[in-house]
Amino acid sequence: MGFSAGDLKKGEKLFTTRCAQCHTLKDGEGNKIGPALHGLFGRKTGSVEGYSYTDANKQKGIEWNEDTLFTYLENPKKYIPGTKMAFGGLKKDADRNNLITFLQKATS
Repeated sequence: MGFSAGDLKKGEKLFTTRCAQCHTLKDGEGNKIGPALHGLFGRKTGSVEGYSYTDANKQKGIEWNEDTLFTYLENPKKYIPGTKMAFGGLKKDADRNNLITFLQKATS
């Protein structure tokens, strides 16, 4: 199974409780513990200016889109072995769909 549109409000709540402590969404907010997510869709892994990525992230060479995020967010350390992202992942398909649906709007 891959991405399918989810619930925007549930995605926003997931972002607030699981992601906001490490990531920003809006242009110009800058990096935190994790890279800024503004402009996420269509961007290559390891490419946010001013963020110190692991070699694993820089070398993964994929483009972030709904399907790559759907797989990545289930288990980041499995998808990019060597990443420093300390997030354990979202195991439920619905949670990942909701979060990605929110990110589509919030990061553009």
